[in-house]
Amino acid sequence: MKLARLMKVFITGSFPAEGRAALAKAADCEVEQWTSDEPIPREELERRVVGAHGLLCRLSDRVDKKLLDAAGANLKVISTFSVGVDHLPLDEIKKRGIRVGYTPGVLTDATAELAVSLLLTTCRRLPEAIEEVKNGGWSTWSPLWMCGYGLSESTVGIVGLGRIGQAIARRLKPFGVQRFLYTGRQPRPQEAAEFQAEFVPIAQLAAESDFIVVACSLTPDTRGLCNKDFFQKMKNTAVFINISRGDVVNQDDLYQALTSGKIAAAGLDVTTPEPLPPSHPLLTLKNCVILPHIGSATYKTRNTMSLLAANNLLAGLRGEPMPSELEL
Repeated sequence: MKLARLMKVFITGSFPAEGRAALAKAADCEVEQWTSDEPIPREELERRVVGAHGLLCRLSDRVDKKLLDAAGANLKVISTFSVGVDHLPLDEIKKRGIRVGYTPGVLTDATAELAVSLLLTTCRRLPEAIEEVKNGGWSTWSPLWMCGYGLSESTVGIVGLGRIGQAIARRLKPFGVQRFLYTGRQPRPQEAAEFQAEFVPIAQLAAESDFIVVACSLTPDTRGLCNKDFFQKMKNTAVFINISRGDVVNQDDLYQALTSGKIAAAGLDVTTPEPLPPSHPLLTLKNCVILPHIGSATYKTRNTMSLLAANNLLAGLRGEPMPSELEL
């Protein structure tokens, strides 16, 4: 179905080829884009979004009431190039009748692979070992030099047994994990059955796990969930991994837990803020591995995400069912 007039679409940043191609073929859309990899200045964003019918944004974009007001009454669709939607004012969006598309499912495997990679990198102290090779610290063999912690016969606790949490457990199981624990809003017995995972209170998960992987969504209930009380319950040999959202973790409390020896190590793919300033105290610690939020960063995944985001946007503009619409 062709629209009577061109619909203005604004893309807030660089966008992979498959998504660009889908939008370029849309004869009913006039596409404008901020093409730099650097974030669009706020004033520029507010200016460029005026009159837009569709907005294609990224997780790093702050969409708020002021931006929606700047866009005006034409705005009918927001398509986010992410599975997370914590950067969107959902109550305000719902009030205005704006539809929202997002990209769940397509990044599950890539994010789970990254989570396992980060866990192994952290627990086996790979950055430290590489640095020792480079700086001459590798001098002779010693029984306990560069020793870390292994997954065999361990207990793994997963905070949030959703799509990504399940994919992580599925990949960790062949390493010989003895026991899986999980916590969340409610038990998920059907999903947990594959791993014989036990639903437990978060305090029990913290106390009994050798490895903890945080894979939950950011909500009012999970904001600051991993705090001083949580870390104090963990084993001093435990390894903590966060691939969800930075705000789930109180980073000051994590720093204290790592420097005091309360926990053994941490691996983070997400932080607060992002990017993390180079002067941040966590970056001074050998037992803390920090990545620049690259969970979904494979060429295939990012291109697939871009195509889904583009198709969500186009379907929304045309009044058609979206491939992946967020229910508000």
